[in-house]
Amino acid sequence: MTQEFDELVSHAHETRVVVVGGGVAGLVAALECAKVGMQVTVLEGAERPGGAIRTAEVAGIRLDTGAESYATRGGAVRALIDELGLQDRVTSPNAGGAWLVGIPGVGAAPLPAGGVLGIPANPWAPDVRRIIGWGGAWRAYLDRLRPPLTIGHEHSLGRLVRTRLGQKVLDRLVSPVTTGVYSARPDEIDADVAAPGLNAALTRTGSLTGAVTQLRGGPQVKPGAAVEGLVGGMSTLVDALVARLVDLDATVAAGAHVTAVARDAEAWNVTATLADPEAEPRDAVFEADLLIMATPEDTTRALLADTVPDLAREPGPAPVVEVVTMVLDARELDSAPRGSGTLTVPGSYTAKALTHSTAKWPWVARAAEGRHVVRVSFGAQGEPPATEGLDETGAAALALKEASAMLGTPLPADSLRGAVRERYAQAQPGSALGRAAEVASVRRAVSAVPGLAVVGAWLAGTGLAQVVPDARRETDRVRRSALFETIADVVDGDTPA
Repeated sequence: MTQEFDELVSHAHETRVVVVGGGVAGLVAALECAKVGMQVTVLEGAERPGGAIRTAEVAGIRLDTGAESYATRGGAVRALIDELGLQDRVTSPNAGGAWLVGIPGVGAAPLPAGGVLGIPANPWAPDVRRIIGWGGAWRAYLDRLRPPLTIGHEHSLGRLVRTRLGQKVLDRLVSPVTTGVYSARPDEIDADVAAPGLNAALTRTGSLTGAVTQLRGGPQVKPGAAVEGLVGGMSTLVDALVARLVDLDATVAAGAHVTAVARDAEAWNVTATLADPEAEPRDAVFEADLLIMATPEDTTRALLADTVPDLAREPGPAPVVEVVTMVLDARELDSAPRGSGTLTVPGSYTAKALTHSTAKWPWVARAAEGRHVVRVSFGAQGEPPATEGLDETGAAALALKEASAMLGTPLPADSLRGAVRERYAQAQPGSALGRAAEVASVRRAVSAVPGLAVVGAWLAGTGLAQVVPDARRETDRVRRSALFETIADVVDGDTPA
């Protein structure tokens, strides 16, 4: 038995794994393989790993210019952080809360607490009524009077809210949240995916507001900190993942643009163009027993089209988002006039959201030394970012103008000390109508191909809280499959020397 175990360990150490894509999903998948001794190579096309986690120096401050936090639900991201020894860097946001801006007849108001995707538990609550008015509150109250037999089961979040609570709740509370969080309109969001259990709770309680109350645990429950960050920025997570992989003898190659993927009877063959700062780019072929694709949907489908014919189609258009991160010298913002940031009522501003980072994150405030860091986001599903086509100076000027309006504070041009713009092609929202069925179809097609796994936000859903556990599950699936094949070989006496 000891000899058989040694053969299994030896085979694991001989197993070659290529991970295409060095975002967090790819790095986590690589780590799961490297931890058991597999030979791992990560090929990342960009200049540095990280994917949606990006940093830049803005006016002398190193700042997140991409994802700045992670959702605490599920605990998977925190477990990874602890595993990497980063627990001392975990930080919670200040309790300022966000505001809604662009409210017709109101202007701006704090985002009501205790809702689900902006759906209120009590339309008569002062913070809710301030936004939707008396007429909106009376219309929403009709939800409580409708007979249970008319409830049914509505998949579209927009239609559900419009039917039960009325247009003002949809436009002024729910739309700003879904546009800001998912870059999608409520009508395009699957209620069962975005808010699991909401429809079931609606059936039990007889009203949508009652369902929200039940999901929140009671009318007096206030939401706790739903997100956490890392002192120094989320890039410290990427750096720690890369460092751990190097410690485990894995190779992480940036500037490695994969151009082709093929499989023969023996192995996967991955062709990549490797950037070389001292010479012309060159092509190289990497052989692998296991292939893990951690690239965006369009890239994954294109590269696997010949190997997995069911994936050979063009994906739907993904939302394009641009984030302008600015450092401002503006004492007027010291009082955090709109809390930790704002969400906009669609159609009221060209930007969809703003984060006042120095009001939200204590570590950013310390690093800014009296200045302010503000991030402005543009673009949503079916709506190109207003900054598209502008040069860097023009994008920063537009972001400053939008920030001034959304924060209700004059911000003159000379208050701008530095700005960086980042562009992202977001994954299709996992909560989009029909997306769950599409993802299930992709999973079936991929799992039918030996030695193949596909991970990333386009299948898991956006956000590290979904990406990290999904990458671990999918990697474990393909790793176990390889192990079972090895066990069968050992039993049959066919283990390769």
